[in-house]
Amino acid sequence: MPDFPWDSLAAARSRAAEHPGGVVDLSVGTPVDETPAVLREALAEAADAPGYPTALGTAALRTAAADWLRRRLGVRVAEPLGTAPPLIPTVGSKELVALLPTLLGLQGSASTVVVPEVAYPTYEVGAVLAGLAVRRCDTPPAEAAGVSLVWLNSPGNPHGRVLSEEQLRAWVMWGRTHGVPVVADECYITLGWDVAPRSILHPDVAGAEHTGLLAVHSLSKQSTAAGYRGGLLAGDPDLVRRVWEVRRHLGLLVPGPVQAAMTAAFDDDAHVDAQRERYRGRRDRLAAAVRAAGMRIDHSEAGLYLWATRDEDCWVTIDRLAALGIVAAPGSFYGPAGARHVRLALTATDERIAAAVERLTS
Repeated sequence: MPDFPWDSLAAARSRAAEHPGGVVDLSVGTPVDETPAVLREALAEAADAPGYPTALGTAALRTAAADWLRRRLGVRVAEPLGTAPPLIPTVGSKELVALLPTLLGLQGSASTVVVPEVAYPTYEVGAVLAGLAVRRCDTPPAEAAGVSLVWLNSPGNPHGRVLSEEQLRAWVMWGRTHGVPVVADECYITLGWDVAPRSILHPDVAGAEHTGLLAVHSLSKQSTAAGYRGGLLAGDPDLVRRVWEVRRHLGLLVPGPVQAAMTAAFDDDAHVDAQRERYRGRRDRLAAAVRAAGMRIDHSEAGLYLWATRDEDCWVTIDRLAALGIVAAPGSFYGPAGARHVRLALTATDERIAAAVERLTS
């Protein structure tokens, strides 16, 4: 396994802690606002749960998730209550990302997983766990031999890059031509700022069916519910069924009360829109301060991060920020192509964002 990247930030955290105004930790994208009442109430009402939950998800959850995909993303899945499930709940999105190559039965195949040039580290972790190689590229490779899975991430973590419909269609065509599943991590899809992100399952991208395609979603960010561990896998019913069959053998079950909370979350748009506006305000204030401090922001048109650079090694920038009591994530965590950027998260309180703004602009 690769080293756990966050351990290498210990020195920067220690230096930032010396600031008289305290640490402003913008390194980890952990929500800090209250979980909305609609989720908390649904969780409490379902707390009497003596029996085992179902790996497939309750009928109410599957119906609510399908309605959410249609209403918010323009995606229509196959019959959610049918025998070939087009969607299932997952224990958050990270465990699914880490286990997907194994759940699809790719382990031991001496094949390669394609991930973006700048990418969430867990894509690589999942490949390593399954004994697979990793290849980084942002466009469909000319050579498909040995590739068994493709990960896309739009909006991207860490850089907030959004793939266009044309780019998504190119990957869909490539995957279908070569018989390689294409999986899109869309956990930030409701957080488009300068553009409206498109799901890989949208008919303008996928066509009338979702053959060979999967999309991963999460309530962690959009519903401020990272502690609930509620995620969703949707797409090709044949691929979803393969994942579901293994998950139920392994007992990878979303707790019943969490499934009830997920159902309530998918049924309610108001809390998502309210949280989005909180993040918009923090983004506007922090972005202006970052630019005033002489940094350039690249991409960042969606998601919960600013992808910033001073055109220097990222660890030099990390040290500069630590001197101000600010902790960021070095871009090198996300691949060699990120080595001159840092990631600044919007997931801090208004008070801590204001502190960061004051330090960056004074």
